[in-house]
Amino acid sequence: MTQEQFALRLNVTRQAVSNWENDKNLPDLELLILMSSVFSLSLDQLILGGTDMNNMTEKLVKDGREGHRTQMHLTITIIGSFLMLLGFVCFIIKANSVEYIDAEGILHENFYLIPVGYLLVFTGAIATLLSGLALHRFRKEHK
Repeated sequence: MTQEQFALRLNVTRQAVSNWENDKNLPDLELLILMSSVFSLSLDQLILGGTDMNNMTEKLVKDGREGHRTQMHLTITIIGSFLMLLGFVCFIIKANSVEYIDAEGILHENFYLIPVGYLLVFTGAIATLLSGLALHRFRKEHK
């Protein structure tokens, strides 16, 4: 089967097939499933079988790790930003809350909101900063 015939069966270009053969690119998962049905192979045999396919296996594993790592960094950055926002909400609540002394001489004050607010802002800033720096370094290394 020629590259042209194979490309026609998969509805892709001949150049895409050439790029797969030269390890410049990888087929999508949907195309891998279609290829396995065209050649009557299981996905395990298609991806893991033979020495030529080891490069594809390594690339698939590497792409999966990179995607997971990027997703983790973005999640940590979002959580850190949310913590900082929650800390600022504590400050706003403290500034707008009513403090009073009741008839028995007991002070009613939301004093705990200040340290909780600082803790949330500090924790969120550290998480966001470290995760953002790690994500930036990771993207810079893998360009």
